[in-house]
Amino acid sequence: MLNPALVIFNGRLLPFSETFIRAQAEGLKTFTPYYVGCRFVRGLSLPPERTLVVNNGNFIGKAKEGIFKSLGIAPQLYQQVKQLHPKMIHAHFGVCGALALPFARKLQVPLIVTFHGIDATMTDEYARKDSLSTRVYLHRRESLKRDTQLFVAVSNFLKSTLVNQGFPANRIIVHNIGIDTELFQPDMTVHREPIVLFVGRLVEKKGCEYLIKAMSEVQTVNPEIELVVIGDGELRKSLETKAKLTLKKYRFLGIQTPKVVRNWMNKAKVFCVPSIRAKSGDCEGFGLVFTEAQAMGLPVVSFASGGIPEAVAHNQTGFIVEEKDWQALGENILQLLDDPNLWQIFSETGYQRVRERFDLHKQNQALEEIYQNVIKSTC
Repeated sequence: MLNPALVIFNGRLLPFSETFIRAQAEGLKTFTPYYVGCRFVRGLSLPPERTLVVNNGNFIGKAKEGIFKSLGIAPQLYQQVKQLHPKMIHAHFGVCGALALPFARKLQVPLIVTFHGIDATMTDEYARKDSLSTRVYLHRRESLKRDTQLFVAVSNFLKSTLVNQGFPANRIIVHNIGIDTELFQPDMTVHREPIVLFVGRLVEKKGCEYLIKAMSEVQTVNPEIELVVIGDGELRKSLETKAKLTLKKYRFLGIQTPKVVRNWMNKAKVFCVPSIRAKSGDCEGFGLVFTEAQAMGLPVVSFASGGIPEAVAHNQTGFIVEEKDWQALGENILQLLDDPNLWQIFSETGYQRVRERFDLHKQNQALEEIYQNVIKSTC
């Protein structure tokens, strides 16, 4: 007997930065995931027989997407999804939950919405200016609060943020998306080098400029410590200019495959993505990349921003310091690199902690129990 269908809804299917959505969905044991969204984007491959979109890429498709977002109307997509007899819709990101809300009502299935970060923390001013989707979110936010069966926050920090915005506390649960700890497995035969590794989009929130400042001080003490930056974004050119003016040893590698990222996590000695709260309100909801690094036995140094203190145990698996304190950031990087015993303790503790708390298979089992409970409560 086939597993019941579950709609995984996201506006864009599916950016490279959202591997966690695919990993979670494809790891389900008791449901068959179908990916439904507004349009395809250059990014992750998805099973074509289980992927449906409103906009197939031409002018008419764009018009259909606009109508769907504004009015919740998409007759062809509705018929395609209806034939699947889905048990529920799980929308990723609050904005996408708002887009999916009329769809869930028409299908008469429960809606679960996971909030990941900026969708909960962005300012209303930013949302009004950013896009049609964020404006629709503002318009439907009160309906979303009322009609969604369950909200999932990826950290306690995000749950508190949602409660402060008037979301119903009794319908918000905290559930971390796990990582595949069989895939994120360190190779102990690889020699670690004096490398500080950054992995992330080169945007304001990720705080790379503060890491460059910190590394300038670090390299004054030890010029052999190298900064390796993986990722791309609107700030790349300015960040490379700053690095050229202030650093002795650095590399910007651009976007890399997940395998290459894991190899660098296995080679580096410190992981540092010093995220901050951006002017838009955007900040780390949890920071899955921090758990990936720790699963590879790589200690973390970062700012205590957003949900990062839940992903990284201060003084156990790494150091987290006050946001924007780049001098403390540099001091802690040096401390870890200068103290091999402390490094080893942090490395081993991080490896074990991720396997106990953030393993994908354990987290997916818990998620499927959540699904079943929601389905039973709405029958």
